[in-house]
Amino acid sequence: MDSINPALSVILPHMKTILVLGAGRSSSSLISYLLAQAAPNNWQVIVGDFSIDAARAKVGDSQHGKAIVFDIQEAELSKKTITTADVVISLLPPHFHVVVARYCLALGKHLITASYVSDDMKALDEEARKNDLLFLNECGLDPGIDHMSAMQLIDRVRSEGGIIRSFESFTGGLIAPETDPENPWRYKFTWNPRNVVMAGQGTAKFLEEGQVKYTPYQQLFKRIAHVTVPGYGAYEGYANRDSLKYIDTYSLDGIETMLRGTLRNYGFCPTWDVLVQLGCCDDTYKMEHVSRMTHRDFLNAFLEGSRTEAPEDKLMRVFNLAKDSPELNRLNWSGFFSDEPVGLKEGTPAQILEHILNKRWTLQSTDKDMIVMIHRFKIELQGKVKTIQASLVAKGDDATHTAMAKTVGLPMGIAAKLFLQGKISSRGVQIPTKKEIYEPVLEELKKFDVVLFEH
Repeated sequence: MDSINPALSVILPHMKTILVLGAGRSSSSLISYLLAQAAPNNWQVIVGDFSIDAARAKVGDSQHGKAIVFDIQEAELSKKTITTADVVISLLPPHFHVVVARYCLALGKHLITASYVSDDMKALDEEARKNDLLFLNECGLDPGIDHMSAMQLIDRVRSEGGIIRSFESFTGGLIAPETDPENPWRYKFTWNPRNVVMAGQGTAKFLEEGQVKYTPYQQLFKRIAHVTVPGYGAYEGYANRDSLKYIDTYSLDGIETMLRGTLRNYGFCPTWDVLVQLGCCDDTYKMEHVSRMTHRDFLNAFLEGSRTEAPEDKLMRVFNLAKDSPELNRLNWSGFFSDEPVGLKEGTPAQILEHILNKRWTLQSTDKDMIVMIHRFKIELQGKVKTIQASLVAKGDDATHTAMAKTVGLPMGIAAKLFLQGKISSRGVQIPTKKEIYEPVLEELKKFDVVLFEH
């Protein structure tokens, strides 16, 4: 293993060790926080990544950090590395979390992730409890801060004798108004690009006025909620996955409306829907002749009509779009009508789409991203119905120290600190909806200007 500071290879018995797996774009704030907390708390922070350079860049010259090569698919090396830790924080792709969790279970280590609890992860709950282990999931932004801020408000309403009748929550990773002002999407990749391209596949479920509603993928970006954030304007929200399970999570039996969704700037969803309807987000097959395909060829491959007819004209005909429509403007800005080579040897439609978008949607060094979160509640209190709206807006500093990295990473870092200080007693597979977790995490997040304001 490679290390920034070989002297740290000897760990004192009383020193606590936090192992961070993954040094990608969402890790910067988490690792910086842990390293800043390491000296006063007597920690060592080990950062493992497939790329030693990525791990080194995040650790820097900290005397309390160590960079190593880590590959979750090398079982013996993974177990040997995890053995050295007291707490493991996994930033690996979500499907690897349960692999890490099983190692943690076998080796008696605690685990924190920012990802949704999968069925496989949930199945480890009983065994984790028996082994006095905490597997804390959904402790990032969305899911994470959304849970914590919602539960804080829900618990407060209940303590005042109120009843929650409706709850809608939307979160989006966007770009700041001053960033790339010519970008008509008002969007760039601030998270895993593949996750963005694949978002929403499947059927969304939610509760609306007492009725369970289902939105299949092909309808998802048509059925949008209109959301206004005070001081920031109009946005669009589309439903996320399964909102129904959070009725039990938040103990909201009897609630009439329950919807969790993703937020995008106004106009994004109708344009993205064009790509969905064409089939550009399909990941189930590889396209032919990709090595000699242009951006224009890619779009044309999904459009019916003569070879001599321009793809712009075909889109206008198929989707009933005007020549100066915002949808065509966004697609044109993204380069879909250009003769630029795609630049891949092979790929599925989704992979090619991601590659094309990356050319315009990659954050530049001085770009600033922006997180927008909004909760909308209807509550019944003392016989009267009230509406409560709470919103959070956070901006990044640059393309490395992003608002996304801050809001995903800091909750996990704070939770790790609280746990190592003996302030979290929960065990088993958990999410941060208990007061012992959400209250101190939200309080410390205020120091980093991450706070929801009620309206």
